[in-house]
Amino acid sequence: MVKHIKRMLLSAVFLASGALAFAQQVDVSGTVKDEAGEPVIGATVAEEGTKNATITDFDGKFSLKTSGDKQLTVSYIGYKTVTVKPAPQLDIVMVEDNKMMEELVVTGYTTQRKADLTGAVSVVNMDDIADLNENNPMKALQGRVPGMNITADGNPSGSATIRIRGVGTLNNNDPLYIIDGVPTKAGMHELNGNDIESIQVLKDAASASIYGSRAANGVIIITTKKGKAGQLKIDVDASLSVSMYANKLDVLNAKEFGQAMWQAYVNDGQDPNTNPLGYRYDWGYDANGYPKLNGISMQRFLDSGNTVPSADTDWVDETTRTGIVQNYNVAVSNGSEKGSSYFSLGYYKNLGIIKHSDFDRFSARMNSEYKLIDNVLTVGEHFTLNRTSEVQAPGGFLENALQFNPSLPVYDINGEFAGPVGGYPDRENPVARLERTADNRYTYWRMFGDAYINLSLFKGFNIRSTFGLDYAQKKQRIFTYPITEGNVANDKNAVEAKQEHWTKWMWNAVATYNLEIGKHRGDVMAGIELNREDDEWFSGYKEDFTILNTDFMWPDAGVGSAQAYGSGEGYSLVSFFGKLNYTYDDKYLFSLTVRHDGSSRFGKNNRYATFPSVSLGWRISREKFMKNLTWLDDLKLRASWGQTGNQEISNIARYTIYVPNYGVTESGGQSYGTSYDIAGTNGGSILQSGFKRNQIGNDDIKWETTTQTNIGFDFSMFRQTLYGSFDYYWKKTTDILVQMAGIAAMGEGSSQWINAGEMENHGFELNLGYRNQTSFGLKYDIAANISAYRNKITALPATVAANGTFGGNGVKSVIGHPNGAQVGYVADGIFKSQEEVDNHATQEGAAPGRIRWRDLDGNGVINEADQTWIYDPVPDFSYGLNIYLEYKNFDLTMFWQGVQGVDIISDLKKETDLWSGLNIGNLNKGARVLDAWTPQNPNSSIPALSLSDVNNEKRVSSYFVENGSFLKLRNLQLGYNVPKEFAKKLKMERLRFYLSAQNLWTIKSKDFTGVDPENPNFGYPIPLNITFGINVSF
Repeated sequence: MVKHIKRMLLSAVFLASGALAFAQQVDVSGTVKDEAGEPVIGATVAEEGTKNATITDFDGKFSLKTSGDKQLTVSYIGYKTVTVKPAPQLDIVMVEDNKMMEELVVTGYTTQRKADLTGAVSVVNMDDIADLNENNPMKALQGRVPGMNITADGNPSGSATIRIRGVGTLNNNDPLYIIDGVPTKAGMHELNGNDIESIQVLKDAASASIYGSRAANGVIIITTKKGKAGQLKIDVDASLSVSMYANKLDVLNAKEFGQAMWQAYVNDGQDPNTNPLGYRYDWGYDANGYPKLNGISMQRFLDSGNTVPSADTDWVDETTRTGIVQNYNVAVSNGSEKGSSYFSLGYYKNLGIIKHSDFDRFSARMNSEYKLIDNVLTVGEHFTLNRTSEVQAPGGFLENALQFNPSLPVYDINGEFAGPVGGYPDRENPVARLERTADNRYTYWRMFGDAYINLSLFKGFNIRSTFGLDYAQKKQRIFTYPITEGNVANDKNAVEAKQEHWTKWMWNAVATYNLEIGKHRGDVMAGIELNREDDEWFSGYKEDFTILNTDFMWPDAGVGSAQAYGSGEGYSLVSFFGKLNYTYDDKYLFSLTVRHDGSSRFGKNNRYATFPSVSLGWRISREKFMKNLTWLDDLKLRASWGQTGNQEISNIARYTIYVPNYGVTESGGQSYGTSYDIAGTNGGSILQSGFKRNQIGNDDIKWETTTQTNIGFDFSMFRQTLYGSFDYYWKKTTDILVQMAGIAAMGEGSSQWINAGEMENHGFELNLGYRNQTSFGLKYDIAANISAYRNKITALPATVAANGTFGGNGVKSVIGHPNGAQVGYVADGIFKSQEEVDNHATQEGAAPGRIRWRDLDGNGVINEADQTWIYDPVPDFSYGLNIYLEYKNFDLTMFWQGVQGVDIISDLKKETDLWSGLNIGNLNKGARVLDAWTPQNPNSSIPALSLSDVNNEKRVSSYFVENGSFLKLRNLQLGYNVPKEFAKKLKMERLRFYLSAQNLWTIKSKDFTGVDPENPNFGYPIPLNITFGINVSF
């Protein structure tokens, strides 16, 4: 009976449970509209915490079966997410998300709503570059900011050259960096990119002129992370990469070298068996009378002592490796109503693809802010400490590896490094050279940060005072070890110990006041700033050490000759600045900026300068006559004019400089002094020592001034799914500082800095993006940019314009042409026959198989008058394309970057196409020489191989100018976010894995003959990187 009752009760419970579960299921249907009553197409309606979701149709309608006990979220790009309880019928109204409009942008000493910007400012999406594994965050911006050109090779340190809106001066063109309000010009590869919250690029004068004298080349503002209120967060990021050659130069092996050398000998009518390298040839003539190679042999040993065996060495393979890159970061952040804090530690290690080259960085950062008196008095600081260390590949190393003959082995039979013997040219064994420079490591410490106090006395009013410090110290010992490798011998051993110190500090006080009354909104800012920089370096050099290891080889331990060097210099800058922003009814925008700078780099007559700017904006989309254009979300027209300055010249440019010469050589021996011997014979004795003039001073030199006009517009439409911006600019730099060489009548050391140059740039920048999602839940965001500029020098002293320093090769004046443009002869193909030679203009060295030079002036003679402009360093345009796809927990990013219509000068081609391209014979060459012109190969575009350059084919000519256009798949990344429910079980807020490849594919011009048009000569190879990474948040 009891058992029967229990069964009945259990049955009732199960029935009730099933009924309850059935009752909780809800079939939900409804519509989603915007505030204007228009249907929202493609909105996602999802049950919270599940994968149960659907998409609204063209009428904004949806239906979804739900469990009934979980809320629904409705989301769509450009609208605020709506959360509702499930019900059989829902009518949901979505409100536009003005977050994009309200987004704050750091524009110089203060922030401003992005919607109110009237200048040309690019805001970098940090999500796009977060997992690129670049140790230099600036390098990660390649192709992502229109008008910002970044060039870099594959050096492990990640150093890069940045140009904003082209080259604007004949002096330093580097932009100004502002990190948490502290200015610097130092390289960014010491900065941990994981600590960066935002990056803004100020490109026009209206946005950059607040920084006055240092802003002519653009300004990059970097803001680092801070803790979020009410949230303790721990982030761990780790990645591991392998680096390898994307493309490797094809060089001759030992047999191919012998074949090419044989061809050069027979082309010149010489016996190839007279070569000094040990090659022996079996050759004759075919039925047509052409030379024919039947076989090649090689002596077993290359030296008379039989210690250096002949070999077939690939010196590129012997000196390179698969590189490894490690990157680890841990960050802890927290915040409350009283303050916030952020702390991070990072480690980066890059073992480059050239053996013994590497770079590593340890970094620590502490950012904190604390409210001492509620919202009245706030103090804070940003501080980072970095230690970087690097072993650099020796200068010109890849050229050394190409040139070293493949017949030579790495080691002789005694296990010692082999070297050139007999007739082999005296080049260092590349493997040995790397070994000898492996100890030349530098260590670089950098402390960078600021402390500030902010006082808010009443609503809208703030006074902020900041003290910033940028201190760096570099130490390095450069070792010289004895060399005994065949014909290359040097018994010297020595060490140079160097130290360099850079100390920069700044202090500023800035007052701001914000006021909003009805439709009027405005803010005003005024401030003062002091900057000081002091640089010094010194080194000690000593020779002759009894023990050759790094522990012993300090200058004090040497017994040979000694030398000491050292120098120091600095400059000061004082600035007064102000800014006014005004907005009426969120439609009419006005901004005025002025800065007054004084620099010790200039003479007393022109020490101070003023840099103003003014800009206007019109949000035309808010006008009544535009209200019916419901597809248009925002349209803002902008125009600006302003001036910025450049003071990036030597700290001692304005002074008359005398340098000492105390009658001793650098090695400690006696030399002649500085007195002038009128007889010119020195009289067989040492002349009196003293000082000689090295430069004439000029107290009238003044600031370079760049005047820039910018017009543009920003837009978004179709519920902010389509968005973009366009800018056109024109800028002119005047009073460019150049160093004039003196004439003999002015005496020794008569060079002098003067203001004498002018330069113009004009160009455009276009950004376009489209983001949306499909009916099956695929989210996508496609962003593209394109930019172009034109540059020309418009004024220079005649002697400077014609001497080739800034272009023209000393043949023609560079005025009217881009900075760096080159003049040379025009290569017009290869002479295929003697008849073509006879019918051409008189050309010294002309013969079948030789390069034909074009007779430009038509006088029948090839001479210096037949030179013209052959090289333009300015590309037609640059572009980038970023594609982001997200489906459920997967995301895919593909980023392409390209440059179109750019000339490159291939110095490499002298060593891949010309057997006598250098003044030293018997160096190895690129494999292209195997396809050189011969009577049997008359259609070749490569000149015939020859032991002597009778046609002077090394001359500057269009033969070495190639199309350097390229399109690179810069990054391809696949990521997976572990579902939040699973991550929470592991006590994690977020868990993400990703796999990426950098520099995966390059599309280049068919006319380009080198390896990589981005790095066309002997720069450090740009590697292909494969990266696996993980992101964890707690």
